[in-house]
Amino acid sequence: MSAIEPPATTPDAPVAPEPPPGTPPPAPPEEPGTTGRWRFPSAFTVLAIVALAVWGLAFVIPSGLYDLDDGGAPIPGTYHEVASPQDFGERLNDLFLAPVNGLYGIQSTETGAVSPDATGDLFGAAGVFLFVLAIGAFITMVFQTGALDRGIARLAHRLKGRGWLLILAIMAVFSLLGTVEGMAEETLGFYGLVVPLMLALGYDRMVAVGVIIVGAGVGVMGSTVNPFSIGVASGFADISIGDGIVLRLIMWLVFTAVAIAYVVRYARKVERDPSTSIVGFRAGDREQAIQSASAEPEPMTGRQKLVLALTAFTFVFMIFSIVPWSGIFSGPDAAPYSWELGWWFPELAAMFIVASIVVGLVGGLGENKLTETLARGAGDFIYPALVIVVARGITVLMTNTQITDTVLHAMESAAESASSGLFAVVMFLINLPLAFLIPSTSGHATLAMPILAPLADFASVDRSLVITAWNAASGWMNLWVPTTAVVMGGVALAKVRYDHYLRFVAPLLGILFVLTCAFLAIGAVLS
Repeated sequence: MSAIEPPATTPDAPVAPEPPPGTPPPAPPEEPGTTGRWRFPSAFTVLAIVALAVWGLAFVIPSGLYDLDDGGAPIPGTYHEVASPQDFGERLNDLFLAPVNGLYGIQSTETGAVSPDATGDLFGAAGVFLFVLAIGAFITMVFQTGALDRGIARLAHRLKGRGWLLILAIMAVFSLLGTVEGMAEETLGFYGLVVPLMLALGYDRMVAVGVIIVGAGVGVMGSTVNPFSIGVASGFADISIGDGIVLRLIMWLVFTAVAIAYVVRYARKVERDPSTSIVGFRAGDREQAIQSASAEPEPMTGRQKLVLALTAFTFVFMIFSIVPWSGIFSGPDAAPYSWELGWWFPELAAMFIVASIVVGLVGGLGENKLTETLARGAGDFIYPALVIVVARGITVLMTNTQITDTVLHAMESAAESASSGLFAVVMFLINLPLAFLIPSTSGHATLAMPILAPLADFASVDRSLVITAWNAASGWMNLWVPTTAVVMGGVALAKVRYDHYLRFVAPLLGILFVLTCAFLAIGAVLS
């Protein structure tokens, strides 16, 4: 059985017995995509449309560049248009190779262009791709032992009627990790645990998506000491990472409280009336809730308890290994502590592969079953892994046509004409399209901060306000744009359609947008 996809029922399956009194009523299944009825396209189709749109716009938007300083940051006032670096044939070849470049494209150290045969740094998402496959193998292995099924069933039974407490706790932890270390792509590893848990509590798959994407996303949006965003941006703005932290802390607390209340409200509505679910229920989803609401599940064996302990340890160790402890406690330029691992996707992928083997052995699967489960688990997660690769390929198209600096220059011009009272709000607004072009917060900061931070001096506001506005824009966009692996990979892992997710998150995005503008306007007045 897949970690997050129960087996589908067949037409010949026996009719399920009536559930005991007090169990949640079954909801109607998600309507199938019948011929003649339009359905929103899949994640692959959405990304293909976005890729074609970006490729076409690159013919209209002129190529341009800023001069760079010794640290590789753009110098304000040096923007100039340049001749397009590619002819039509080269652009067509880039479109053709976009998925390949999205996987293992190399960015040339000389030209900055990305191609499979260049010499330079890895630009593609090969590390994330393998990480997702390794997560799939690990989660499937844990389920194969029967430990996770039994553990989730017992936890759901104990928490029946109080599942909102678990939502609150998980979202609070994810938000905390988001604000202090920018937890984003790492959340992809948690879908195999959170989706079946939410289903067992009587919720739908959208609740799991909200818990993970929204939970970590609002934390990143309200980053306080995140070294990958606030730390990098503060360095380019030539201020301390602590400047502006009071406003950012208040924003983070408010954003987190609003997000938790929003997800809990939706979850309780679905729990009371499953027909209100935005996504509906796949075959087998409601059965998990019915089982957890009935008699108490069988107790766990010693072997199953050991497997669950190893699973919990693996995820806790993952978090420990990626947190930049020295950057949080000693500043972004501090040397790593001796015990600090500084792991990233290559090491995490290897860790989950090793953990899969250990769990399989402890679970008593045997050599043949272990290797078969390892391969099957990776195969079950190939779809979201490929979605991430295609999304990264879109970024390659923008990089190779050199249109990103042109968009940045247009935003620089717009900010220069803003009054002091509106400056911070304008900073937030003009960074929104740039966040679409550059989903990476550190990449966005490296490109934008050297240009935008000095403008604060002319508007008589603190430079930290520029950083707060920029970070909020980046975080807000990364809650929904299809160019980020966090969103497209997440909905693919949870088997939720992207348009359903947009429908779910749209009201929350509106609330966060208004709150952000209000906070920034107040901050500009007080500064």
